[in-house]
Amino acid sequence: MQGCEVVMDFAQLFVDHAPTRDESTACGCKHNALGCAHEQLSLHFAFELCDALAYRRLGEANASCRRAQAARLDNRQQVSDLIQPHADNRMLSGDALQHLPRPLGLVFYWCMFTGSSQMRTISLIAFLLVSGVASAVAAQSYPTGPVRIIAPSPPGSPRDIRARWVADRLAAVLGQPVIVENKAGAGGNIGMEAAAKSPPDGHTLVVVDLGTMAQNPHLYPRIGYDPLADFIPVTRLVNGSLMMAVHPDVPARSVAELIGLARANLGSLSYGSSGIGTPPHLAGELFKRMAGIDVVHVPYKGAAPALADLLGGRIAYTIDSLVMQMSAVRAGKLRALAVTGSSRAEIAPDIPTLSEAGLARYEYNSWMGIAVPAGTPHFIVTRLNGELVRALRQPEAKAWFRDQGGEVIGDDAEEFASVVRADYVRWRRIIHEAGIAAE
Repeated sequence: MQGCEVVMDFAQLFVDHAPTRDESTACGCKHNALGCAHEQLSLHFAFELCDALAYRRLGEANASCRRAQAARLDNRQQVSDLIQPHADNRMLSGDALQHLPRPLGLVFYWCMFTGSSQMRTISLIAFLLVSGVASAVAAQSYPTGPVRIIAPSPPGSPRDIRARWVADRLAAVLGQPVIVENKAGAGGNIGMEAAAKSPPDGHTLVVVDLGTMAQNPHLYPRIGYDPLADFIPVTRLVNGSLMMAVHPDVPARSVAELIGLARANLGSLSYGSSGIGTPPHLAGELFKRMAGIDVVHVPYKGAAPALADLLGGRIAYTIDSLVMQMSAVRAGKLRALAVTGSSRAEIAPDIPTLSEAGLARYEYNSWMGIAVPAGTPHFIVTRLNGELVRALRQPEAKAWFRDQGGEVIGDDAEEFASVVRADYVRWRRIIHEAGIAAE
């Protein structure tokens, strides 16, 4: 059970055993009225104490969870009035509760159910204090050994390069070695499965992206992991665009002209990709469907042979890595028509987006981020998110990712999780409707 839920459950028990103002007035009992006021003050103090402990880097709980828990007490207005000012504040990291001795927890429950008003007050405050100390100990002890980052691709790949960037930054702040472990194969599925089966103790991280989290589950009959259930997203590192480029002999100087050319020559134009089910293939299929054109897909075994054939004029266009194709564009060997993101790439601000260039609402953002196995303690996720976001905010980080054609993100875990869920649903529909299956 999460810590915020446990604390709020204790508060619920606390309030359930206290008389309301109406009850006190009806009974005409001054003692009960004073007791109710005393418990309100004690509960107020308890939450102030809880917030004070949390500000000592014990972790930040889900604010929406706290609001939901507070809403359970709305039937007693005096209590909700006390809790609401704290609803958006920090609260104890609940995962530290696993460090509390079980007999101590039983004592707390016994006091809350059977004790007097003052005993319940003391019990709640003691619970907050002890769980706060336990959380502090757990937070300060992490990590207890080397941390590994699984890159589900070969050395030198974008996943590997970014894993090593993360490893260098985390090693500097965690005080332990951070090692990159490459586990390539099956479009990243082998490395992802290994990460999903790792202990959820914060000592295994994995580089994730649009492909492994939102596309592979719908391309392969079995991937060995569930991206929505087996991982906790930590933060997105970068959002990257692909670039549509045509051979100079193709008589199209804009996206609109390329679409017109394809419609006038059904099935005669071809585009290349680095393989079936790869981001360039899926970006190309999305373009094909949204533009309503019939073009031939030519899959290659990697991006390099696809680029070679594009330069040789054997295919009409590709939608592939911006950085990889940019040198050929600058040399006049290719013509850039558009980038696939929702905004122009900083590295090539003169190239419009596909949406700007004539295909409204087209967007393909190839994001990449860090995740941990499901069950990893919340305070560890919070710590990792904070350290990575801090590193991503540095000017040198923004410049480093920009030179690769990417835009730094550094969002919180909840926002990243919502992006994963939305893209998972979106690509399930696109892939199933297009009948795409990985080789």
